[in-house]
Amino acid sequence: MNYFELFSLSPSFELDTALLSERYRELQRAVHPDKFANASEQDKRLAVQHTAQVNDGYNTLKHPISRAEHMLSLKGIDLSHESTTVKDTMFLMQQMEWREALEEISDCDDPDEAIEHLHQSFGEYRGEITSQLAQKIGSEEASVLEQAADLVRKLKFMEKLQAELERTEDALF
Repeated sequence: MNYFELFSLSPSFELDTALLSERYRELQRAVHPDKFANASEQDKRLAVQHTAQVNDGYNTLKHPISRAEHMLSLKGIDLSHESTTVKDTMFLMQQMEWREALEEISDCDDPDEAIEHLHQSFGEYRGEITSQLAQKIGSEEASVLEQAADLVRKLKFMEKLQAELERTEDALF
């Protein structure tokens, strides 16, 4: 299913989230199962299915990484069940540095500063990757879409790393 069509939005990585939320509320009102309380069993089931699609679509389009994955899947590149790893040597080296820094936080003289430094480093890198992704994901060229897929893989890794940093931060404080 094309969630952009469901929400009557142009397929774009840069998305007006306020408009998405507005369309979500409109669709929810239209298909909510409560509106079909006195309808046939088939209509009730359809209302539940439509509500689930609207919820899935909203959650997919609301988040940049899942939105990018959806855009790629519409172009024939499905990342949802793959185990492909990023082959970018520079990224892998950076990844190792970040992991080492994460492991060393508890031994630092100033863990707050180390955590803040990692938050800043992650944010800057994520910003660069997101900017590159926004430029590439609209392409129709297979090689450019593969580059976009690699950028999504990097963002997914960054999301996991960010969660790890937050767990470390919570454990320390």
